[in-house]
Amino acid sequence: MFDRLDQVEGRYEELSELLSDPDVISDTDRFMKLSKEEGDIRETVTVYRRYKEVNEGIEETEELLSESLEPEMKEMAEEERAELLKEKEELEEQLQVLLLPKDERDDRNIIMEIRGAAGGDEAQLFAGDLFNMYQKYAEAQGWKTEVLSASENDLGGYKEITVMITGDKVYSKLKYENGAHRVQRVPQTESQGRVHTSTATVVVMPEAEEVEVDINENDIRIDIYHASGAGGQHVNKTASAVRLTHMPTGIVVAMQDERSQIKNREKAMKVLRARVYDKLQEEAQSEYDAERKLAVGTGDRSERIRTYNYPQNRVTDHRIGLTIQKLDQILAGKLDEIVQQLLIYEQTEKMEQLQHDS
Repeated sequence: MFDRLDQVEGRYEELSELLSDPDVISDTDRFMKLSKEEGDIRETVTVYRRYKEVNEGIEETEELLSESLEPEMKEMAEEERAELLKEKEELEEQLQVLLLPKDERDDRNIIMEIRGAAGGDEAQLFAGDLFNMYQKYAEAQGWKTEVLSASENDLGGYKEITVMITGDKVYSKLKYENGAHRVQRVPQTESQGRVHTSTATVVVMPEAEEVEVDINENDIRIDIYHASGAGGQHVNKTASAVRLTHMPTGIVVAMQDERSQIKNREKAMKVLRARVYDKLQEEAQSEYDAERKLAVGTGDRSERIRTYNYPQNRVTDHRIGLTIQKLDQILAGKLDEIVQQLLIYEQTEKMEQLQHDS
């Protein structure tokens, strides 16, 4: 571990020099790339340097304790040594986590698709509740949310809604939301007061760059048609709705929310690129069973990952056995506790896997 840390620190010092080089500063692309690399390892280097300071402090206090000291001085030195040993242990654990393999997609923006599944209108209302929850969470994180397309039902829920969330490390926190979310509550339409169970599905895809997904324009069938549904009379005056079909994968994306055909096509291409990238990533991951076990929230999307129980004000994440009696707070966008526990679980799994491999 410490050989790797020495290498990381050496690279950090090299990057610091490069970032003050006028030739690098004048090359915007290179400067940005090196700045990102430096930022990615900064915390690791800071913690490692503190670790080395603590080690030096332990050696100094042990040297001091080997001498004949006054009882009061000896007691102080022993207290300091005990504190430093405790800090050393904490820093070692922190360094192990910082050196874990990182998901290169963690820094990405995401495209999220939420659909009402089993339960009809109630499932679609729950899809709307989930969208509101993620929107509030995004707002608290300082992220931006943009609705790309939405199909509402008559009660204000969503048959399907696709949103783009942009900001700092969005995928790293929301990748765990992939899967089926179950709600247990008395529906608005239930006169007998019986608790019903419904589900909504959430798909989280990292935004894909053009260079990562080679989509040949000849492989895309483009259909232009008149938009329909809510939105005013203008929707039927021009053919602005766009449907893209990626022939090799069979993936279809339709977009009609914008009045402009060009804007609808741009949005549809973003979603198409993300879906194709997601499919390719999923196929690649399926070759590595061990990796799939480590990916807490990126496995089978039909898997029930979480239950939201209204009568008990309870949220249970089935993957890690976490139960929280704060349903109202979770739905208000306070997801940090769940996200943090999922992150710790995944890090622990990765550490165990690394120890097993070594």
